[in-house]
Amino acid sequence: MPILTEGRTAGDFVLYEVPEYSRDLATIAAGADLDAGTVLGRITASGKYVRSVRTATDGSETPVAVLRRAAAAADADVPNAILQARHTRCRRLGLIFDASWSTKAHRDTACAALAAAGITTT
Repeated sequence: MPILTEGRTAGDFVLYEVPEYSRDLATIAAGADLDAGTVLGRITASGKYVRSVRTATDGSETPVAVLRRAAAAADADVPNAILQARHTRCRRLGLIFDASWSTKAHRDTACAALAAAGITTT
Protein backbone atom coordinates (compact mmCIF):
# COMPACT_ATOMS: atom_id res chain seq x y z
CA MET A 1 0.00 0.00 0.00
CA PRO A 2 1.45 3.41 -0.94
CA ILE A 3 2.34 5.91 1.74
CA LEU A 4 0.12 8.99 1.72
CA THR A 5 1.36 12.39 2.86
CA GLU A 6 -1.20 14.85 4.18
CA GLY A 7 0.75 18.07 3.75
CA ARG A 8 0.20 21.27 5.71
CA THR A 9 -3.22 22.01 7.19
CA ALA A 10 -4.68 24.82 9.28
CA GLY A 11 -4.03 22.62 12.32
CA ASP A 12 -0.34 23.39 11.84
CA PHE A 13 -0.82 27.08 12.67
CA VAL A 14 -4.38 28.01 13.79
CA LEU A 15 -4.82 27.88 17.55
CA TYR A 16 -8.15 29.72 17.78
CA GLU A 17 -10.68 31.17 15.36
CA VAL A 18 -14.38 31.82 14.93
CA PRO A 19 -15.04 30.09 11.58
CA GLU A 20 -18.01 32.25 10.57
CA TYR A 21 -16.11 35.47 11.36
CA SER A 22 -12.35 34.86 11.11
CA ARG A 23 -12.18 33.78 7.47
CA ASP A 24 -12.47 35.63 4.17
CA LEU A 25 -12.55 34.51 0.55
CA ALA A 26 -10.05 36.33 -1.65
CA THR A 27 -8.07 36.05 -4.87
CA ILE A 28 -4.45 34.96 -4.74
CA ALA A 29 -2.49 36.64 -7.54
CA ALA A 30 -0.62 34.44 -10.02
CA GLY A 31 3.10 34.06 -9.53
CA ALA A 32 3.82 31.34 -6.98
CA ASP A 33 2.32 28.23 -5.42
CA LEU A 34 1.67 28.97 -1.75
CA ASP A 35 1.35 26.57 1.17
CA ALA A 36 -1.17 26.78 3.97
CA GLY A 37 0.17 29.11 6.65
CA THR A 38 1.80 31.57 4.26
CA VAL A 39 1.76 35.15 5.52
CA LEU A 40 0.03 37.32 2.92
CA GLY A 41 -0.05 40.97 1.94
CA ARG A 42 -2.62 42.70 -0.26
CA ILE A 43 -1.63 44.50 -3.46
CA THR A 44 -3.20 47.94 -3.16
CA ALA A 45 -3.94 48.44 -6.89
CA SER A 46 -5.67 45.09 -7.52
CA GLY A 47 -6.85 43.98 -4.06
CA LYS A 48 -5.32 40.55 -4.72
CA TYR A 49 -3.21 38.76 -2.14
CA VAL A 50 0.39 37.55 -2.51
CA ARG A 51 3.13 36.34 -0.19
CA SER A 52 4.12 39.34 1.91
CA VAL A 53 7.61 40.47 0.94
CA ARG A 54 9.17 42.98 3.33
CA THR A 55 10.87 44.95 0.54
CA ALA A 56 7.84 45.21 -1.77
CA THR A 57 6.35 48.62 -2.54
CA ASP A 58 2.90 47.68 -3.84
CA GLY A 59 1.12 47.36 -0.50
CA SER A 60 1.91 43.67 -0.06
CA GLU A 61 4.84 44.53 2.21
CA THR A 62 2.35 44.78 5.10
CA PRO A 63 1.17 41.37 6.34
CA VAL A 64 -2.62 41.34 6.63
CA ALA A 65 -3.74 37.70 6.44
CA VAL A 66 -2.67 34.05 6.55
CA LEU A 67 -3.52 31.54 3.84
CA ARG A 68 -5.67 28.73 5.28
CA ARG A 69 -5.33 26.21 2.43
CA ALA A 70 -2.64 25.76 -0.21
CA ALA A 71 -3.10 27.77 -3.42
CA ALA A 72 -1.61 26.63 -6.75
CA ALA A 73 -1.12 30.13 -8.15
CA ALA A 74 2.08 29.63 -10.14
CA ASP A 75 0.36 30.02 -13.51
CA ALA A 76 -2.98 31.71 -12.80
CA ASP A 77 -4.90 33.61 -10.14
CA VAL A 78 -6.68 31.47 -7.56
CA PRO A 79 -10.15 32.88 -6.81
CA ASN A 80 -12.02 32.03 -3.60
CA ALA A 81 -8.93 31.17 -1.58
CA ILE A 82 -9.67 30.94 2.15
CA LEU A 83 -7.76 33.34 4.39
CA GLN A 84 -7.50 33.83 8.13
CA ALA A 85 -8.26 37.54 8.07
CA ARG A 86 -9.20 38.54 11.63
CA HIS A 87 -9.95 37.35 15.16
CA THR A 88 -7.48 34.47 14.92
CA ARG A 89 -4.67 33.23 17.13
CA CYS A 90 -1.85 31.54 15.22
CA ARG A 91 1.18 29.51 16.22
CA ARG A 92 4.06 31.74 15.09
CA LEU A 93 6.36 28.80 14.37
CA GLY A 94 3.68 27.33 12.10
CA LEU A 95 3.54 30.40 9.85
CA ILE A 96 5.49 30.59 6.60
CA PHE A 97 7.28 33.90 6.11
CA ASP A 98 8.97 35.02 2.91
CA ALA A 99 12.78 34.91 3.15
CA SER A 100 12.83 38.73 3.27
CA TRP A 101 11.49 38.48 6.84
CA SER A 102 14.83 36.89 7.71
CA THR A 103 15.56 38.11 11.23
CA LYS A 104 13.64 37.83 14.47
CA ALA A 105 13.19 41.62 14.47
CA HIS A 106 11.70 41.48 10.96
CA ARG A 107 9.34 38.67 11.93
CA ASP A 108 8.36 40.61 15.09
CA THR A 109 7.43 43.52 12.80
CA ALA A 110 5.39 41.17 10.58
CA CYS A 111 3.60 39.71 13.60
CA ALA A 112 2.83 43.23 14.85
CA ALA A 113 1.26 44.03 11.46
CA LEU A 114 -0.80 40.82 11.66
CA ALA A 115 -1.89 41.80 15.17
CA ALA A 116 -3.10 45.15 13.80
CA ALA A 117 -5.28 43.11 11.42
CA GLY A 118 -6.61 41.05 14.34
CA ILE A 119 -4.34 38.00 13.96
CA THR A 120 -2.28 37.37 17.07
CA THR A 121 0.68 35.03 17.26
CA THR A 122 2.08 33.03 20.15
